[in-house]
Parts: sequence; structure tokens; C-alpha cells
Amino acid sequence: MKEYYELLGLDENATDEEIEKRYQELKAKYSEERWQDGEAGNEAARMLTKIDVAYREITSGRKQQNKNTGGESALEEVSRLLKEDKLSQAQAILDDFNERNAEWHYLQAVIFYKKNWTNDSKKQLEIAIEMDPDNVKYRNAYGKMNAKTEYEKQNAHKEQHSQNPYSNGMPMDEEEQMGGNACSQCASCCYTTLCLNCLFNCCCGCR
Repeated sequence: MKEYYELLGLDENATDEEIEKRYQELKAKYSEERWQDGEAGNEAARMLTKIDVAYREITSGRKQQNKNTGGESALEEVSRLLKEDKLSQAQAILDDFNERNAEWHYLQAVIFYKKNWTNDSKKQLEIAIEMDPDNVKYRNAYGKMNAKTEYEKQNAHKEQHSQNPYSNGMPMDEEEQMGGNACSQCASCCYTTLCLNCLFNCCCGCR
């Protein structure tokens, strides 16, 4: 976002009125210069496009920050809505964002997880971690999700064998002894799922 302000010759503390005034000045300047012959006209046309983009991104970003009149940022509002399980409202706010930072992708992962879209949730977490690799919250959520996914794969494999107890040449009860106690595995999965739910529900507001 900083580069957009620099393009207009302003800093990020500029008021809305200063931004509007500067944009109109530059727009008038380059609108006139673009009719010049040769490269000067071409450069003015390019600058006109650039300042239009800069103005649009700056105003859009400020609207997102000021969307909640109570002083709550847009991402904080999404976090609050997720804790209330208002997924549609939370998604609508996220969809309005132009700049999508690591926290945006984390919150999108929470929405996907609450919808049981595990693979999509993992992809969003991976993006968040790539953008902010030192964030403990993102890494913990990703680790818990991987543990849950691994258990589900093992459970699916176990169910497949239960349909054909002699698929590996041994009765099912003997195969269970080789693989460990099924109840303890179930308890482990429930604990992992509970931890993941708590992590998403309690920490999605942390920045």
C-alpha cells in the first residue's frame, strides 16, 4: 500500500481530503499531457492509469479499515463473526478485501474448516504460513489439522480391512493387536479434533 501513497506524492498519514485533492490534480495534469506527441504522451497515459489504480486501492483499503464504526477492524470483525458461527457474513467481509495478508488466509482457513472443507482449509493455512512463517498460531493449527487428516486416513484403511477381515491373511482381531487398540486411536483423534476446534475458535482473533 505504501507505494500507492508514494505514487501520489503523499504519506500514509494523509487525510482523505488530501488524497482526493492530490488525485484530482494529478489526473488533470496527466489527462492533458497524454495528448502530447511521442513518448511523452505515452508516459502520461501510463501514469494516468497508475494513479487511478493507486487512488482506488487507497480508498478501498481505508473503507475496509473504517467499515466498523465501533473502531473494530474488518479482520477483527471477521474473527468475531466466526466465533458466533456466522460464516456467511464473515465470508462476505473477506470477499471485499483487495489486499489479502497472512491473517486473511488464516481466517479463510477457519471458514473452510467449519464447513468441513479440510483440503481447502489446509491450502489456506499453507499460504498463511508461507507469508508469515514465524507465526505460532498458524503452525499449531496446521500441525493439528495434519494429525487429524492422518488419523482419518488410518481409520479409512481400518474400515476397508473390517469389510474383509482376511484381506492380509490374518483374522481381524489379530490384525488389531498388531496395530494397537482401536479405542485409544479414537480417543486420540477426538482429542486432536477438540484441540483443533479450540485453536480455531479461540485464536482466530489473535493478530
